[in-house]
Amino acid sequence: MPEMPKFLDRELSWLEFNQRVLDRALDERTPLMERLKFLAITGSNLDEFYRVRVGTLKIVLRRGITRVSLSGLNPAEQLAAVQMRAAKMFTDQYACLRELEPLLASEGLRRVTSEGLSGTQQRILRQVFEKEILSVLTPTALVGESFPHLPNELVHLLVRLRPENPREFEGMLEEDGTRYAIVPAAHILTRFFSVPTEQGFAYILVEDLVKHFISELFPGDKIEECVPFRCLRNAEVELQEFSPAGLAWEMEETLQGRSEADWVRLEVAAEASDTLVTDLTRALNLDAADVHRLDGPLDLGSFMELSGRQGFDKLKFEPWPSVIPPQVPSEELMFDILSDRDVLLYHPYDSYDPVVRFLEEAAEDADVLAIKQTLYRVSRDSRIVQALIRAVENGKHVTVLVELKARFDEARNLRQAAELERSGAHVIWGVKGYKTHAKVCIVVRREPHGIQRYVHFGTGNYNETTSRIYSDVSLLTANEDLGADAVAFFNAIAGYSHPQNYRRLEAAPIGLREALLDMIRGETQRAKARQPARILAKVNALVDPQIIEALYEASQAGVEIKLNIRGICCLRPGVPGLSENIEVLSIVDRFLEHARILYFHHGGAERMFISSADWMQRNLDQRQELLVPVDDPASRRRMMSILETCLADNVSSSRLLPDGRYERLTPGDSPSRRAQEELYQAARRALRSDQRRQRTRFEPHRPS
Repeated sequence: MPEMPKFLDRELSWLEFNQRVLDRALDERTPLMERLKFLAITGSNLDEFYRVRVGTLKIVLRRGITRVSLSGLNPAEQLAAVQMRAAKMFTDQYACLRELEPLLASEGLRRVTSEGLSGTQQRILRQVFEKEILSVLTPTALVGESFPHLPNELVHLLVRLRPENPREFEGMLEEDGTRYAIVPAAHILTRFFSVPTEQGFAYILVEDLVKHFISELFPGDKIEECVPFRCLRNAEVELQEFSPAGLAWEMEETLQGRSEADWVRLEVAAEASDTLVTDLTRALNLDAADVHRLDGPLDLGSFMELSGRQGFDKLKFEPWPSVIPPQVPSEELMFDILSDRDVLLYHPYDSYDPVVRFLEEAAEDADVLAIKQTLYRVSRDSRIVQALIRAVENGKHVTVLVELKARFDEARNLRQAAELERSGAHVIWGVKGYKTHAKVCIVVRREPHGIQRYVHFGTGNYNETTSRIYSDVSLLTANEDLGADAVAFFNAIAGYSHPQNYRRLEAAPIGLREALLDMIRGETQRAKARQPARILAKVNALVDPQIIEALYEASQAGVEIKLNIRGICCLRPGVPGLSENIEVLSIVDRFLEHARILYFHHGGAERMFISSADWMQRNLDQRQELLVPVDDPASRRRMMSILETCLADNVSSSRLLPDGRYERLTPGDSPSRRAQEELYQAARRALRSDQRRQRTRFEPHRPS
C-alpha cells in the first residue's frame, strides 16, 4: 500500500469546505430560509471555485506544466479529481433543493411553472412578458461556427427551431433541418417574477416565463426544444502590471479580458437532448467533463435574493443585532477613549460603528493633521470613503492605498479610488508586484504633548456591510510603538521603499513567515526540554508547506496544537508519528468565520496576535500583510476567551480526519457548545452589566 502523502490536496480541501456549508443546508435543525441561503452560498462558492481554481488548472494544463503538487497529484489528476468531486456536489445540491421546495411551498413560498398557471396568472404574466421582457431581450440566430458573446454566469435559453420555410435559412440549418437561436439573459431583469396568489408569495423564474411565451419570439417556426443553459468564464486572466500604462489601466484591461476569457463550465437543464448538448459543448470549446446536466433551476447562487425575502421571519434565524460595547460609550470621543485604553472589538457581535466613528470623528476634528489608510474591499455606499472625502474637504492630508487586485471587486475599487482622487486625496493605486491585504488606518493628531498617532488594525475589510456577517477582530490603539510601526509600514508600501525594521509588527512578504516559524520552533524546543508548550490558532486557510512542516515537527516534539481553520487545510492531523498532537476544527454557522487570532504559550510569557494573513504562500510571499501583537491585558483575555470558545464548539463544528474527510461534532453526553451563540450572548451580557452599573451610579447634583 503506497504511503499516504503528508499534505492534503488544496483543491479537494476547498471542496470539502463547501460541503460543510452544504451540510448546513441539509440540516433539518437549520431554519428553512437559512437552509436556502446556505444552499445559495454553495452555488456562489462553486461558481468562484470554477472560475478561479479550475480556470487556473486549465491554464496550467494548456501550458504543458506537469509538476506534481505536494498532495502527490499532477494538474491533470487534480482536475479529474475536482470534476468528480464537484459532480457529486451538484447532485447533492439539487437533492437538497428538491427537499426544500415543497417545505417552503407549505410555508407560503412557492415556485410555479407554466403548467400550473391559472387563467388570471396567465393574463398577468403575458402583460409582464410583453411590457418588460419582450422589449429587453433580443434573440440571436446562430450562424455557422460563430457564437455570440454572452454575459458571464447568467441563465440563457437555447432554442432549436424547425423553420416553416427552410429555404429562407439556407446555410444556417443543421443536418436535421433545424436551426439554433439564443435568447440571452439581461442583467437588469430580475430572476424571480412575482405571480399573483391568494396567500404567501409565488414566483416564476425568468427563464420559465420566457420559455412559456417563446413561440412569440419566433412566429411561424416550430419550437423543437427550448432549454436553459448557463456558462462560466475563466477569471484568472493574467495581469501584466508592470506596463508603462500603469496598474489602474491594466486592471481595466484585465476586467475586459475576463469578460472575453475561455469558458470553464457549462450548466444545462437535464431535459436537453444529446444533440443540443453536444452542439453547445462544441460551440463553447468545452470538454464533456466541463458539462453538467442539472435537474432543477440553474444558478443556485441567485437564490440568495429569495432567501432574504421579507415576511418569512419565522423561517429565519432569530436576529442577533450587534451591540455597542461598554468600552466605547457613544458620548465619549474615540480619541479620549483611546488615550485611556486600547479597544478590542469582535465583530459582528460588537458593532462596527466605533471603527466608522473613529474615521468620522477624525474627519471633523480640527486637531487631526493626516489620515493614512488601506482599502481592500469596501461597501457600495461606504461611510468610510465618505469620511475620507470629508477629511480632505476639511483640510486634512489624506493618503489612501486602494488595492485594485481584490478579485471580483476591482471595478468597485476603481470607482472608489477615482472618487477619492477627485476629492483631492492622495490615492495610491495598489503596489506593483504585491497585493496589499493589510488592514490599517492611521490618524495623526496634534495634542498638547505633541504629535499623537492613533491606529486601527483589523483582520477584516473596511466594509460596513460585511462587518455584519463576517467574524473579525478590530484593535484600536494609541500605543506609541504600534503607531510608529504602522506609519513606517504605510510609508514603505506607499513609497515603494525597502521594508522597515519594525519595533513590534511583523509584515509580509519579508519577516512574517520567519516570525511565525520562529515562534512554532520555540514551542518545539520547549516541548523537547519537557516544558509546557502550546499553540492555538484561528485562521481561514492553512496551505503553506513550511508552516505545516514546522507544525508537524512541533507535534512530534509533544506540543499541544489546536487549530480552528475555516476553509482549506492541507495539514493531515491525527497521523501517528507525524501529527497526533494536532487537532483541526472548522466552524460553519450563521456568520462567516474570518478572524485570524494566534496564541503561543512562550514559556508562560504568553504571546497573542491578530493578523490580516492566512497561512498560505500567497499571503506570506505575494501580499503586504501584518501580524499585530496584542499586549493590553483586557484585550488578551477577550481574545483567549474567543479562541477557547471556538475550539470548544460541538454544535456547528467539524473535525478534520487524517484522510481529509470532516466529521460533524455532536455534544453527546457533554453540554452543547455553539461558539457563535456563546460569543453573542457574552457581548449582550457585557452590555447589560454596564447598563446596570449606569443605573446604580449616583452623581451629586451641582447647581448651575
